[in-house]
Amino acid sequence: MTRFDTVLRARRLVTAGREQAGCVGITGGRIAAVEPLESGLQGRRVVELDDDVVLLPGLVDAHVHVNEPGRTEWEGFASATRAAAAGGVTTILDMPLNSIPPTVDVAALEVKRKSALGQSFVDVGFWGGAVPGNVGELTALHAAGVFGFKCFLVHSGVDEFPPLRPDDLEEYLRVLRTVDGLLIVHAEDADAIEEAPSPHGGHYRDFLSSRPRVAEDRAVSRVIDAARATGARAHILHLSSSDALGLLAEARRDGVRITAETCPHYLTFAAEEIPAGATQFKCCPPIREAANRDLLWQGLADGTIDCIVSDHSPCTPELKRLDLGDFAEAWGGISSLQLGLSDVWTEARQRGFSLADVTRWMAERPAQLVGLQRKGRIEPGYDADFCVFAPDDGFVVDPAALFHRNPITPYAGRRLDGVVRSTWLRGHEIDRAALAGEQPRGHLLTRGEA
Repeated sequence: MTRFDTVLRARRLVTAGREQAGCVGITGGRIAAVEPLESGLQGRRVVELDDDVVLLPGLVDAHVHVNEPGRTEWEGFASATRAAAAGGVTTILDMPLNSIPPTVDVAALEVKRKSALGQSFVDVGFWGGAVPGNVGELTALHAAGVFGFKCFLVHSGVDEFPPLRPDDLEEYLRVLRTVDGLLIVHAEDADAIEEAPSPHGGHYRDFLSSRPRVAEDRAVSRVIDAARATGARAHILHLSSSDALGLLAEARRDGVRITAETCPHYLTFAAEEIPAGATQFKCCPPIREAANRDLLWQGLADGTIDCIVSDHSPCTPELKRLDLGDFAEAWGGISSLQLGLSDVWTEARQRGFSLADVTRWMAERPAQLVGLQRKGRIEPGYDADFCVFAPDDGFVVDPAALFHRNPITPYAGRRLDGVVRSTWLRGHEIDRAALAGEQPRGHLLTRGEA
């Protein structure tokens, strides 16, 4: 019988879209076999997992703001990838903005890659940016290995990453169509936000009014129209407005190449419950009402929303302006990279979803979306990336116990179900103690080679 480097034996594992008992043979950092538990696979090392855990594929978080270089005091590759590993995430894709320089040409991509080299505890890929004036850089960035291109249709929050005009969408998509590239879009309409009441003060309802659903809906409609006209691939980032679900579903029925994601905070929190002055909840687009949240879950169930990603967008404590409690003044971003799996599982199980569903949304579909051909599944030929998850354990979120750089999160004090017992990257186990002192083993990923 073939002898593997490592064999994991699990009473429960998620493979082929369902949960079952099995054992996984690992050779050279890849999954070489997935067999029934009684098959007796042999390995130089055999790990018998506890009965109360489920072996999941390592999660793929395709929406992370690492902010290094340039704003490393907000976050950095070492701290962000530690947080990812502690949360069962084995692959992240880093957004092209909030770092300086933004990743809008090949030279900036090389700066970013050098910053990440040697300090990443999980695998890291990179998005490129689509900004006014860099349409001529897109094909070179694509050839250099970025996984796609992010643009904004409204001010991004940082001046060095300006938004595209709606009229630019078709031009950029036509270029990307020639290489089958992916445009990922922060879809809020600048005119609709300009027409809305200005954000002010500490009442969340006033901030919510300043980023109305119609701003998302108009922008999503524009992206759909541009994708329809060009035949190119487009993806809606961090969908928060359930009113856009019908637009997306209809476009897909028509054959438009459009996909969408949402985030744990939109699936967990409700606008009615956010306390006055609690600026740690501020993000754009905003957290909306409970009824809207329920419809987002329905969009996941019927496949209109493809995946769940964190949109981890941290900053320094000062920028959250907790001292003022003014939503207009605070940086908009949620810090949750380490907590996504437990948070989503807490909410999903209450709605009758399974761990196989959560795995599809947080591992398999994000990997497929960006073209990571060896990530997101426990199947032969895939990287031996795993999350060992105890779904019936629980914990109360203590910001001081999180690995991201600044201990601010709206999840502070919240009780979550499910504990990540350990994370495996290409057959190597990473545990909490290892994160404090182990040499980082993460690879820098290039589209087409991952």
